[in-house]
This record gives sequence, structure tokens and C-alpha cells, in this order.
Amino acid sequence: MEHYRHSVDKTLQVVQSSVSGLTDEEASARLQTNGYNELKGKSKTPIWKLFLENFKDPMVIVLLIAAGVQVVLGHLIESLIIFLVIVLNAIISVVQTKKAEGSLDALRQMSAPQAKVIRKGEKKTIPARDLVVGDIVLLDAGDYVPADGRIIEAGSLKVNEGMLTGESEPAEKNVEQLQEEAPIGDRLNMVFSGSLVVYGRGVFVVTGTALDTEIGKIAQLIENAEAKETPLQRKLEAFSKKLGFFILGLSILIFAVEVGRVWLVQGTENIGTSVINAVMFAVAVAVAAIPEALSSIVTIVLSLGTNKMAKQHAIIRRLPAVEALGSTSIICTDKTGTLTQNKMTVVDYYIPHGTKDEFPTNPEELSKEEQRLLHIAVLCNDSNINQEGKEIGDPTEVALIAFSNRMNKDYREIRDQFPREAELPFDSDRKLMSTVHTFEGVPALLTKGGPDVLFNRCTRVFMHGEVKPLTDEIRKQFEEQNEAFSKRAFRVLAYAYKPIQDQDPLTHEDENDLILVGLTAMIDPPREAVYGSIADAKKAGIRTIMITGDHKTTAQAIGVDIGLAKPEDIAVTGSELDQMSDVELDEKLEKISVYARVSPENKIRIVTAWQKKGKVTAMTGDGVNDAPALKQADIGVAMGSGTDVAKDASAMILTDDNFVSIVQAVHVGRMVFDNIKKSIAYLFAGNLGAITAILVALVLGWVNPFTALQLLFINLVNDSLPAIALGTEKAEPDVMARKPRDINEGIFAGGMLQTVLIRGLLIGVAVIVSQYIGLGISPEMSVAMAFTTLILARTLQTFTARSNTQTIVQVGFASNKLVLGSILICLCLYSATLLPGIRSIFAIPDAFGWDDFLIAGGLALGAVILMDVVKWVRNHTYKQG
Repeated sequence: MEHYRHSVDKTLQVVQSSVSGLTDEEASARLQTNGYNELKGKSKTPIWKLFLENFKDPMVIVLLIAAGVQVVLGHLIESLIIFLVIVLNAIISVVQTKKAEGSLDALRQMSAPQAKVIRKGEKKTIPARDLVVGDIVLLDAGDYVPADGRIIEAGSLKVNEGMLTGESEPAEKNVEQLQEEAPIGDRLNMVFSGSLVVYGRGVFVVTGTALDTEIGKIAQLIENAEAKETPLQRKLEAFSKKLGFFILGLSILIFAVEVGRVWLVQGTENIGTSVINAVMFAVAVAVAAIPEALSSIVTIVLSLGTNKMAKQHAIIRRLPAVEALGSTSIICTDKTGTLTQNKMTVVDYYIPHGTKDEFPTNPEELSKEEQRLLHIAVLCNDSNINQEGKEIGDPTEVALIAFSNRMNKDYREIRDQFPREAELPFDSDRKLMSTVHTFEGVPALLTKGGPDVLFNRCTRVFMHGEVKPLTDEIRKQFEEQNEAFSKRAFRVLAYAYKPIQDQDPLTHEDENDLILVGLTAMIDPPREAVYGSIADAKKAGIRTIMITGDHKTTAQAIGVDIGLAKPEDIAVTGSELDQMSDVELDEKLEKISVYARVSPENKIRIVTAWQKKGKVTAMTGDGVNDAPALKQADIGVAMGSGTDVAKDASAMILTDDNFVSIVQAVHVGRMVFDNIKKSIAYLFAGNLGAITAILVALVLGWVNPFTALQLLFINLVNDSLPAIALGTEKAEPDVMARKPRDINEGIFAGGMLQTVLIRGLLIGVAVIVSQYIGLGISPEMSVAMAFTTLILARTLQTFTARSNTQTIVQVGFASNKLVLGSILICLCLYSATLLPGIRSIFAIPDAFGWDDFLIAGGLALGAVILMDVVKWVRNHTYKQG
């Protein structure tokens, strides 16, 4: 029901209540029918189920089959290692999933614990969960609103609804019926559950409880919003399925070929031993092809990225968000506090004989008009700044005393010099505030308020140091200046005064026949660094969209000013968006840069519309109203100063609430994604080299060049450290000059497949030649030679894997100490396999010596040098083209 469009009497009739409230019997009956005033969510997936879901992955299934075969054949060490890796990856996945389930819990904590109600004409305090529709609730400053309701009494009532609207300025409430449809921020005759009363008092009738409140609707949106996988997650999942089925099929084919060969050549004699050998060959292929530590390595590289982002004021809550930032093409950002300073600031003023760029910084140089304007702004003002520097009071009034301080005129000195003697407090009906102070022995009434109201109360003007009649011409100048300020989205206040006689207490009638002094214009100004960051985002192919609870005029003016929007771009309100069909929105989406006065449903719709166009979308927010969209977005970015609900629904938190930090985080995200691809290419190139050697050996009838333990040792122990070290590489030179990558492109797009094939084949050729040389001595020696060449080639390829565009010489041989360290450790690990007693475990015969090692090492080094030569030729050819 749109109760804000009903009169008070109509609303009471609809909810079947009265100003004296419900009886306890009526309330109890409604409670039984409709339930408690509390938020309930869906049951959570149990941990055991989340754990088991990780075993659906085709690659995991293949590994489990391989591990099972190893157990049957008595190779317990190999199978235990495989099981351990699978279990660790499943545990990491469960931990990450459980971290994302706190949003609704935080939302519940925002509910008021108690409510003051009128039941059958008597005031009483009850648990807020017992409220029902029709209850009459009393509100005072400092109370949290316990349910949604229509206001039936308001005494200077101001409510902070920032958690719903995103705006920090309290909303002034009244009982007036609204005729037109209005967004939440403009429903001034309603209060909403979870908001905070900051001033005055009020009475309202409950119109919605639990999930029927605005905050309850948000809870449902959070529950229903789809948590997005990142592009990398989607690509790795799709690739792992294909790879898993391919490896399973290849292993079965190899097993069949081996058994068929034995059957045809040897008949049924010794078939048992031959079948076991065929199984081992097939298992070796599976182990060689699957990068068992890939998931863990990607997780670790992402974790390294979180440390870099933390230095840029971005705290990552979910690791995949690091990579998602790197592919972001749309940033939907709030205005207040993110693009702006979240601090109202006086930026201009007007006095009748003209304006200057700014007040003189020397108080002695102030004109009489400027001095009078400053006095009224400071004295007719209830705000304060305490000893700790905390600003207390209405943001607009705080801006005025901060302005005085900025002009080297300490507001405390002014107040000490002219103490307040009487006052008429501000209220939303008059739109005025007045105080009395004595100047040079003469009491004066100082008044500030809305220009449209104050102009009509003035008959004179303070001009050139004298009081003169307020002519139509001068009034028109004031009106034109007020309109000019308003077009620039400034908040304008007017100032006036008049001498008074000692008399009875002030009345509202005293606020007439005033002397007009001037105007001040203020705004929440953009952060200085935002201009450059939006320009940087454009260069990187990232579109910035403003989604705010503020008014359209203000939002559009700031959007154009900071370069986010062009003058010809469209600004749309939430109400206008509701009138658009999905087809209309799709047609206009590219032209809309600013959305104002939007609802939580609007925000989700905007994010979803961009996602349907295939854009990776980031969404910023700080209020409860932002939480559903934060969860729906590919990357939700919460403000550090925001609500716990927003933080729990997000993937990243900005500790400085600054848009600039988002762009810096995108830079790190792109670098991290590049490094992840480097690690993946490194792993798969090595695995391709091993598979190539195995398949050639199979075709030529050679012995299997590797044992399953050797391959596990390389995949899990030797390869892991270099792959992780590649995750610490600095950004490529062109990292922020590229457009965001297409989310539909495969994991091996952008030349990565070529890189993997070239490196893998070069490693494979080196291993094949090495095994051929070893076969000239013995089958055992061929295995040792192949193993040595493979492990050295895979380790040394780390040097060329460090950059996609630069050679080893260009990137700097020793510029990454972690890479050097990882290579040295890998060489030491390999050396350990040559120790007496351990050699036999790794199938390295005693006859394997220095000469053999040098041959194997030379082949590995030659393969790596060729990799860099091919890279240089490819890049040189590309530049020439």
C-alpha cells in the first residue's frame, strides 16, 4: 500500500486502528496471524554439503580415480598426496563460502530492541518484535524506528535514513499527504524500520513489519540476489570440465592401446603384468596432465594481490574479487562520500553589490556586509565542533562554522563576543531559524533560512554599509543569483536581521520586516583526486556510472563537473526508471550516466542490465539499501564507514571511502590476473611437455619416461614455488592502457595458448631427445635422463614466463628476488632426489652421473633459450605489423 499518498485518517482506516492504539487482544490476534516483527532468512547450506560439492569437478574425479588405482597397486604415498591436495582445496572453498553469509545477520542487528507504543490509550514499552500493523508508536531523538509507518504527529522530526537512501543529511518529516508517486527519500510523511531519529519527536502508525518493511524487502533482495562467480572462476570451471573429460578419455585410450598391443604381440602370456603396466602408463598420463596444485596456487597468488590492495586502502573479503577487479568494465558508484568529500562546504556567496572569488582571509579586510553575513551564519546556528575535533550538528550548519574558521575567524570567538539571548528554533513548516544577540548595545534578531521564504519576509536590504529599501530591482538580482546557484546544484541559504526592542518572548510574527543581507552557496564538493581517477578509468576502457540517492540536478551537475558524464548524457530518477520497460532501458543504457533518487530494486536492475550486455560490473555502496546490488554485482565494493550489512554483502571494502582507491585496485587486479595467467601458462606448458614425451614414448614403444611419483613430485613440490613467485611480478607496462578483457574469451585467449604450445613442445622435444640418449645406455637411464631434463626445463622456464612481452634480459634477470629464490630451492629439491637411498625411490640408477646431468641440463637450457627467442620474434613481428 502507498500509505504516503493517503491522509492520516485514511491510513488509520486501512490498518484498522485509531490514535488511541490497539487493544492487547487485537495486537495478540494480529501477532498470531502475521508473525513477529523480525527478519528471517533461508536455512544455510550445511558445511558437510559445501565440502562434498567440491568433489563434483571432473578434474577432481579423474584424480580420485587415479588415486584409487594407486591404492590398489600398492602405491600409497602417491595416493595420499593426491587425497591431501583435494581435501585442502575443498577446505579452502568452504571457508571462502562461509565468509559470504553474514549479510542477513548484520541486517537483523539493526532492528530496534524496544518500542514505545500506545495500546488502548495507555503508553507502554514492549519488545519491538511484538509490534503489529496498526500499533501507534512514539518516537524521540535517539530512538531507532522499529517498523515502517505513516506519521500522524511530527514536532521538528528529523530522521537519518542514510542506510536506506545513501544520503547523510537527515530527512525532515511531516504529516502532509503526498499526491504523486515518490521514492523512499521523498516520502517525508513516512518512517522506516532501522532508521535513526536525530531531532524532535513524532508519532506514527505501523503500516509494515518484518519482511513487509523496506528493510525487510532489502533482506529478501539480498537472499535472492545471485552471488556472481568471477570470469576466472567461470573459465577455470569450464576448462577443468573439458580437461577432466579429455584426460579421462585419453587415459582410457592409452590403456586400451597398451593392452591391445600386448594382446597382439604377446598373446595372453604374462597379461597380468602387462595390464598393470598399462594402468600405470594411463595413471601417469592423468597425473602429468592435471596440475594438482593449480587451485591452491591461484588462491595464493590472489592472496598476494590482497596484500598489494590493502596498501591501496582496499580490503579484499573474497579472494576472487582481486581478479574480478582486473576485468571490470563498468563501475557503478555512489556520489556522497565516494566521489565527493561527504562534507558540506561553502563554496560561494552573494551580497547586493556583487561577489568575490572568496572571502578575504584577513578578517580585518571584511566589508560590513561580509562581516554581517558571517556573524549571522555563525550565531544563528546550533552546530558545534568539540575539543576532539568532532563535528556535532546538522551538516549544513557545520559547514557554516567550518567556513568561518577557514576564513581565520574562529566561530567560538564570535559566539563568545555575542552570546545568544533568545531563539526561535528551526522547523520544517517555517523553514527559518532566528536568534537574538546584542550588537553595540542594541538587540538584534538574526534569521537564516530558505531564500524563497526569507525574501518574502524582507522589506529592506543591507547594502554599501547602509540599510536601504528592498526594491524590485534588487529583489530580482537576489532571485536571479539564487536561481544561478541552484542550477549549479548548490544548497542556498539566505540571511537577514533587524534591530528589536526589549520585549516579551519572541514569536514567529517577529520574523517579518527583515533586512536582507546576502546568500551563501554550499555543496558536498568532489574529491580532488577523483578527476584524474575517472580520466584514468576512461583510458583503461572503464565506464563510470553514478547511482545516488541525491536529487537529479545535484547529481548531474557533479557528474559533468568531474568528467563522469557529458552534458548531453541522460540523467534518470528512480521513478523514471520504474516507468521504463526492459527493452527501453536496454536501448538507453549506454547514454545514461547518472541515476538519482533510486531504490534498492532500481540498483539491482541497473547492475543486471549491464551484466546482460556482458560487462563485468562493480558496484559501490555503504547503506543497507546498497547491499542487494553489492551482492548482485560481479564485484561489490563497500565503504569502510558504511553499515555492516553492506560490508558483509560486499567482496571488497574501501577503508578510505574513496573512488580513487577503486581505480588503483583495478590496476592491481589487472596485474594479478596477468600474473595468474603467467602461473597457469607455466604449469600447463610443463605438463604439456610431459604428456608430449609420454605419448611419443607410447607410439615408439619406449618405456614410460616417468614414474607417477616423479610427476607428482614435479607438479606438487617443484612447480608450486616458481608458479607462486610469478604471482609477485610487477605490472606489465601497458596494464592500464588496455581495454577490459572480454568475459567470453577463453582462459587461454590473448596468445596464451600459443605460448603454452610453444613452450610445452620445446620442453617435450628436449625430454624426448634426452630419453633417446638415455635409451642408448639402459631403459632405467632413459627414465633418469627424461626426469632430469623435464624438471630442469620446467624450472628454468620461470625466467621466460615472467613477462608476456619482455625477454629475460629486458625484464631484468635478477629484478625479482622471489623468482630467483624459488628456482634455487627447486634445484636443491631436485638435488635431494640424487642422494643415496632416495635415488631408488625416484627411479634414478647409480650409474647416472655428472656427464648425464650436463647433457640433460644442456637440453633443458637450450629449450628455455629458444622460448625467449620465439617470444622476441613474435613481439617484434607484431610491432612491425
